[in-house]
Amino acid sequence: MRPAVEADLPALLVLLYDEFYPGEEALPREPATAIWAEISAQQGRTVLVAEADGAVAGTADCIVLPNLTRGGRSIMFVENVVVAASHQRLGVGRLLLDAAADLGRSAGCYKLQLLAADDDYVHTFYESCGFESRAQGFRRYLETVRPRGSAS
Repeated sequence: MRPAVEADLPALLVLLYDEFYPGEEALPREPATAIWAEISAQQGRTVLVAEADGAVAGTADCIVLPNLTRGGRSIMFVENVVVAASHQRLGVGRLLLDAAADLGRSAGCYKLQLLAADDDYVHTFYESCGFESRAQGFRRYLETVRPRGSAS
């Protein structure tokens, strides 16, 4: 378990597009590299990778959000949790979430929060990792005015 580096970007894109969002067109390398630079520079943001046999086996994107409630203690949001199919059910996902919790504790966060797909097996997994279904999640997808990486 370690923070991702730019050299991990090709493997992350494979995980995210082949495993997590199959059928969605993968982000081309040039805009992906520019976005990675933004992610890397963002304070409180860590993309974790799990390695197995020298390859990226999973990832979780963690961001600490400063907060004015709970005595000023931050919240950690976790997004894009994905484990390669070849490494599922081997404890990789649990290790990623444990590492995210460790990051959150070290940043003084009072909670770790994520949204999960509406699949029973996903909910069972998160519950087995200590998460509780405590709120109703909502999403509002926004129209894209100009895709990232396109000319102005």
